[in-house]
Amino acid sequence: MSITVTPVETTDRSRARVLGWVGLGITLAILVGGLLWAKWLPYEAKTQTLAETGVWNGAAIFGSAGEPGSASSLRGAIDFTVVYLKAVWKAALVALLVAAALESLVPRRWLLRVLSRKTSWGQGISGALLALPSMMCTCCTAPVAIGLRRSGAPAGATMAYWLANPLLNPAVLVFLALTMSWPFVTTRVAVGILVVLIAAVLVSRTFSTVTVQTPEALPADPQHWGELVTRFGRALGRYLVVIVPEYVILVLLVGLFAGWLSDFAGLADHAGLFSLLIVGLIGAALVIPTGGEIPVIVGLTAAGASYGVAGVLLITLPALSIPSIIMVARHFGTKQTLLVTGWVVIGGLVAAALLTALV
Repeated sequence: MSITVTPVETTDRSRARVLGWVGLGITLAILVGGLLWAKWLPYEAKTQTLAETGVWNGAAIFGSAGEPGSASSLRGAIDFTVVYLKAVWKAALVALLVAAALESLVPRRWLLRVLSRKTSWGQGISGALLALPSMMCTCCTAPVAIGLRRSGAPAGATMAYWLANPLLNPAVLVFLALTMSWPFVTTRVAVGILVVLIAAVLVSRTFSTVTVQTPEALPADPQHWGELVTRFGRALGRYLVVIVPEYVILVLLVGLFAGWLSDFAGLADHAGLFSLLIVGLIGAALVIPTGGEIPVIVGLTAAGASYGVAGVLLITLPALSIPSIIMVARHFGTKQTLLVTGWVVIGGLVAAALLTALV
């Protein structure tokens, strides 16, 4: 029995293909142009400055919320939020545009073709590689991870993308190399890769709700120019109305306790694994901009804190934050997100042991 393809069907497929290429082109233009503006060019200038001075310019962001160990205050929370948003607003804007474009403009079959792999490890590797050029902090990359999940991208690959952005950020690795000794860079790379890949495997294998969606199970791609524009506007509007207010409120709440929680030196006075576990949990809760862990760790080690504390924060401080955890939990599942959070804290303890052994 032969199947006849009508001219109308051929025309529809041709138009869909053209729309797909246009959507992909727009997405890449937003991604490359946005990253040049928000990340690549500023980081190039930052790298040149660090190469000349070898000193990180600027204090830890938690100082804007008050002295370490200080009581919470609304004024401190507002100051912290303002300082943080000034540091990340460009990257956050790019992330929202990219997330909306991925969700509405890129054909889902093409996206699945890039990220889907036969094994959980393969998904982790594909997501991590995709993350390397974007260099975002955990909160800024959260909307992109949400956009990928809404488009049906595999959970393992998306989780790897979310974690690899802050942990394997090439610019931050260069910053670490220029301001600190080689054991810090080695620990960050080795444990960062371990955390990213195993997190992808855990999400892919642990719960049956985390599945790779087939293209047939996803909503149809746009079929007309007007639909393409409408979908992008609707997706971007949803991020602006839901994600942005949620993001700002959560950062404000973290800022309310940031001064009190960031007394890492006080915690470091207590020896033992338990204190490192507490440091790891706090590091995973607090929010920082890209590279914000560097002044924290530099200040702590200069003040005599243990390399164990430094190692824990080297992983947990950039990898997660309360705002990013809450934002992505609805799309990965609460159990999966908590599982990954626990694994990141364990990764921080592994980093503490490795850094202590190397230094």
